[in-house]
Order: sequence, then structure tokens, then C-alpha cells
Amino acid sequence: MPAQPSRKPSSPASGTPVRGQRADARHNRARLLQAAREAYAINGTDVPSSAIARRAGVGAATLYRHFPTRGSLIAAAFSEQLAECVAALDEALQDDDPWRGLCSVLTKVCRMQAEDRGFSAAFLSESPDEPGFRSERARAEAGLARLAQRAKDTGQLRKDFDPSDVVLLLLANNGVVRQSPEVALAASRRLLAYFLQSCRATDGAPPLPRPAPLRLDDLYGPPHRTG
Repeated sequence: MPAQPSRKPSSPASGTPVRGQRADARHNRARLLQAAREAYAINGTDVPSSAIARRAGVGAATLYRHFPTRGSLIAAAFSEQLAECVAALDEALQDDDPWRGLCSVLTKVCRMQAEDRGFSAAFLSESPDEPGFRSERARAEAGLARLAQRAKDTGQLRKDFDPSDVVLLLLANNGVVRQSPEVALAASRRLLAYFLQSCRATDGAPPLPRPAPLRLDDLYGPPHRTG
């Protein structure tokens, strides 16, 4: 979720077909993306690429011609959802009421997580290491930090809120996606409501423990292990 909408042209890894492709190639690409979205929505992004090719009715060679890496397929499959996140954050930053903007963007992202298991998996744990993704995450962190500071400055957000608390919310919200769609949405809404209520600035609220050293990058990598 970058702080501003991306202006750069789409790459072959995005959801936009490559200019100059033949009609049959564009058709195959569209079928692959549709098959990937359907498979990821049900089983997350662990679905083998070969299974997606079979679901689309094309050969593995056709899949790899369009998407040379697994990451490029994941990136393309969720490019539209990523664009929605971009627009939501950009709109929140332009809102005259920073608290309303913060609530709006968090509501949007949490709902998208709960509605689509594939998007949640890609967003949280297996987001592809495609060019631009790291810079987009850095811009997202900057935008969220700016939005939070504005809400603090207006006295609406508690002073000890830390931008890493958003990472905690997204990690927790990811836990509801294994439930049925109805349960996932209800649980996500309730979790977000608890979170937002705890974030409001109130007199006499006890201080929070130190924030965890989390960044958006930590949502994408493998778990840290010790020993």
C-alpha cells in the first residue's frame, strides 16, 4: 500500500497484458489469472503452478511463458486488490479527518483479507519479491506513519500508538481467514472494532508495553526461529 498511487507503467508481472500480444496469448493469460485467483481464494498461495495451469486448461509451458516465476503470477493475480489498497490509503491521506481516514483504510484492508484467503496469504506471507514491491512497502509505511501522526496531532489517536501496531492488526486479522466467509467477516469486523476502540485517545488510559520491532516487510518473510 504505497502512500501515493503508483504512476509507473505496468510490467509483465502485473495484471496488465503485454502490449503486442496476440489475441490467443491474451486469452490464455486471462484464463491463467482467473484460475490463479480462484485457486488462491480457496487454498491460499501454496497451490502448485502446475495445478493452476491445469485449471486454466493450458500447458505448463504456456504458464511459464506468461509468468516465469511463481512470484510474478501471484503479483499479477492480486494486482487489482493491491491497486484498491493504494487507492484506499491515498484517499485516507487526503481526508480532512485523519482518524476517519485511518479507520477507513484499515477497514478496507481487513475486509479484503477476510474475503479472500489468497489475497491475505499473498499480502501477509508470500508477497512476491518483484521489482517495486519493496519500494511500495516502504511508501506504505511512510504513509501510515504520516496518517497516524496526523491523528495524534488532532488528539484522536493515543500518543503511544506505534505504526507497528498496524502490523499486529494485520497479523491477527489473518487468523480469521481459515473460517467460513460469514464467520471470517464477522470476526474481522469485531477484531477491528476492538482495535480501533483501544487506539482512541482517552483520559486515564494505562500506557501500553513497548511496541514490537515489526515492519511491513515482516509480514512477508518466513517465521523467525531461534535455537
